[in-house]
Amino acid sequence: MGQSTREIERKYAAPAADDMSWLSELAGVDTVASLVDRGVRDLDAVYYDTADLRLARSSATLRLRTGGTDAGWHLKLPQAGDSREEIHSPPADEVPEELRELVLGRTRGAPLRPVVRIRTTRSVRELADTGGGVLAELCLDTVRADSLLDEDRHAVWTEMEVELAEGGDPALLDGVEKVLRKNGVDRAPTPSKLARALAETAPAKQAAPEPDPEVVPGSAGEHVYTYLRAQARALVDLDPDVRRGAPDSVHRMRVACRRLRGALRSHRPVLSREAVDPLRGELKWLAGELGAERDHEVLADRLGTGVRELPDELVLGPVAARLRAWDVARRDATRRRSLAALDSPRYLALLDRLSELTTRPPLRAKAARKPEKVMAKALTKEFERLRRRMDRALETPPGPERDIAVHEARKAAKRLRYAAETARPALGKPARRLGKRVKAVQKVCGDHHDGVVARDTLRRLAVAAHAAGEAGFTWGLLHGQERAAGRTREQQLPAVWQRASDPRLRKTLR
Repeated sequence: MGQSTREIERKYAAPAADDMSWLSELAGVDTVASLVDRGVRDLDAVYYDTADLRLARSSATLRLRTGGTDAGWHLKLPQAGDSREEIHSPPADEVPEELRELVLGRTRGAPLRPVVRIRTTRSVRELADTGGGVLAELCLDTVRADSLLDEDRHAVWTEMEVELAEGGDPALLDGVEKVLRKNGVDRAPTPSKLARALAETAPAKQAAPEPDPEVVPGSAGEHVYTYLRAQARALVDLDPDVRRGAPDSVHRMRVACRRLRGALRSHRPVLSREAVDPLRGELKWLAGELGAERDHEVLADRLGTGVRELPDELVLGPVAARLRAWDVARRDATRRRSLAALDSPRYLALLDRLSELTTRPPLRAKAARKPEKVMAKALTKEFERLRRRMDRALETPPGPERDIAVHEARKAAKRLRYAAETARPALGKPARRLGKRVKAVQKVCGDHHDGVVARDTLRRLAVAAHAAGEAGFTWGLLHGQERAAGRTREQQLPAVWQRASDPRLRKTLR
């Protein structure tokens, strides 16, 4: 895998005057002691994208740069605020396969091709502290962009860029910006050189922004659409992290699937069922494929913690070794399953459907109504579904049937919680309070279900240990602890549910 770094930078329009003596004012900003002139560099980069600019439209860039100190392939992926992750691979004639895979969630399988060439003459100044350490880099760039989609189109401009040194304090950029604004230098009108280059050089059809969907401002449809678009974007943004095994990425991508699926179900009155029901099925499939890896992560951590917390005298036999062997085998298998799903045509087809959903949402007539009544009705309907399942769970005697009933109640609680998230911008605090109470129900039910799964796994590990002639005492002890924890969760559930089902919570929604 290529080298990954975090890039935090801000782009500005060119200074209005040729006199740059005011740059000396930057010495004294925060811990900046001096500006060091590092001369001029010539950079040449060819940017790659799909024919309809899917990377650019999702705020990602892929380029092959020559010149400078970082020649090679650069993939930049958006992060929060002014930061981006930059993944660098050595120079090569073709797009490296590792980078091609990391943008697959954005390209959706469409071929990559050169779209624009950007040549930059860069004047570099380093902002240094008293010890000569580099805090940031200020560049004045003279840029020429040439379209590779239409050879007659090109653009020339000048801009300024300030990039924070690795590990630097982002607050420094605020101080630098104050000096720039004081001297008439404002933020650039576009977020990147590529964005400006495409806006000024790409053929009109490719450069034109995607049209906004026909959604009535302030309507129920707008609230649902905004939520769906955010979750679809989160799913695509998480794709590279899941492929690289980043911590918690599988869990977050699975949650995005569930939130999308829940919103499509809870808000059927404003969405065409014919259009969204098949999509719900595909989201369920993806969440299931990712779930194997995520569920194993949770289970392995739970069992490992249980063993570590036991006194040494209660750990009889090669318990830790058997648990590690089980973990390695299952982790590898579930990891392959997740990656196979992301590389499948079915996944790419799902992404195409999500793109269609967020550019042309299948809204029904009710979508044009005011959101308060529509959202409150959706929450009430989801609450009633949860109430029925909770009644069944609490009335069922302890045992396997209750375990199943509690798990079904957990799934209903999730749907109500996600519906409350969608409704929060319209209904405010009442939706937030309901979501918070329901989340507590979901947590108790979730802990109970995790214990059920853990007991089943511990039994199978104990059987394997017994067959190998190993002591089964520790496995039985852990199993007993899980049973006791399960009973505690069952005892907690009525009180948690009573708080979540308080009629006053639903009354304030109306």
